Amino acid sequence: MTAVWLNGILGKVDDTRVSAFDAGFQHAVGLFETMMARGPRIVHLNQHLDRLEVSLRETRLSDRLKSGPLAEAIHATVAAADLEIARVRLTITGGDLNLLHGGGDGHEPTILIVAQPATAYPAELYEKGIRATVADARANPLDPFAAHKTLAYWPRLAELQSAAAKNASEALWFTVSNHLAGGCVSNVILVKDGDFITPIVRGEEPEGGLSSPVLPGVVRAEVLGWAAGEGRLVQRKMIDINAVLEADEVLLTNSSWGVLPVVGVEREQIGEGVPGPVASSLRAWWLAE
Repeated sequence: MTAVWLNGILGKVDDTRVSAFDAGFQHAVGLFETMMARGPRIVHLNQHLDRLEVSLRETRLSDRLKSGPLAEAIHATVAAADLEIARVRLTITGGDLNLLHGGGDGHEPTILIVAQPATAYPAELYEKGIRATVADARANPLDPFAAHKTLAYWPRLAELQSAAAKNASEALWFTVSNHLAGGCVSNVILVKDGDFITPIVRGEEPEGGLSSPVLPGVVRAEVLGWAAGEGRLVQRKMIDINAVLEADEVLLTNSSWGVLPVVGVEREQIGEGVPGPVASSLRAWWLAE
């Protein structure tokens, strides 16, 4: 079943009500995290909450929410859902206030947690790989919200729709300087001659450099940790389209897909045009996580 937790109360989906004046609904003021749960265990829960805590502070959405109570609420919601594999979404909005009049001092954010059956992605996606397009939109390092998981997802969803119209499953975003940022809903890792190469994310910028507009993905971090443990060289750097097309393997990571191989970008083939050995190894690793 689907379980819903709203502002401290576990309830049914049909009984859950959010104010029509909620800042998340009115202005997309809010943040979210998407996680997977296997039975009662929420995969990488602490990493998701650590990232959220940074975003809450840096976006000034709230400085009062703490990871401990949020974790307890998430566990309670997952337990109520009682699913073998669940998709868990935590959404925090600015709450029922007018941000244009007086700011948010003392306001109460809206906290919504939903645990529902996870999407069962076909095995064929991992066995044959997917194709990606290049998004028209560009990520801007001068946008202070770009590297946070805000509710303003329409541009990304629009690019996904455009990709789907071309029989592709994801669209790769580049920055305004034409360097790879990631996918609409994923981080990107290249494999070249055994090395792992990935864009610089928020928090990894060299001293004195521009802020990165790339979200620090939880699964990305876990994959890079796996690679380092296997003795692979991990490079975090600026990547152009030529490096993408010349990669032996291109991998997409997020908490829903795990690790998904890309076998083509637009009309170009990646590597041999089939998922490579690294993708296969990481698929086995992810299923065991």
